[in-house]
Amino acid sequence: MDRSFALAGAISAFLAVAAGAFGAHALRAQLTPGQLLTFETAARYQMYHALALLAVAWAASRWPGLPLKTAGWLFVGGTVVFCGSLYLLALTGVRWLGAITPLGGLLFLAGWLALAVGVARGVPR
Repeated sequence: MDRSFALAGAISAFLAVAAGAFGAHALRAQLTPGQLLTFETAARYQMYHALALLAVAWAASRWPGLPLKTAGWLFVGGTVVFCGSLYLLALTGVRWLGAITPLGGLLFLAGWLALAVGVARGVPR
């Protein structure tokens, strides 16, 4: 599982950099300043949690267990829900997508808590 989270983190980081560059260059003239800020927030949080997935992969290689596996999946889910809803909100202007975003934030928070539990309870391999 640690390899899967490392791969997911690397791919997510790649996509975050690509999204950030796309937003900064291709979308600057198409989006309002508010929409661009929303898009940039999505890219920033995607990068944070791509790095979190790499941390989960590293921690799982040292202290394997359910809490770390759970943390990884919560970060993946949070990225899809939080960042995905913000990207879509910025690109489409569909306001109800903003109501979904906090659910992704809760997934991120739960992921950080699960990571902490996994590291605290972990028994070295």
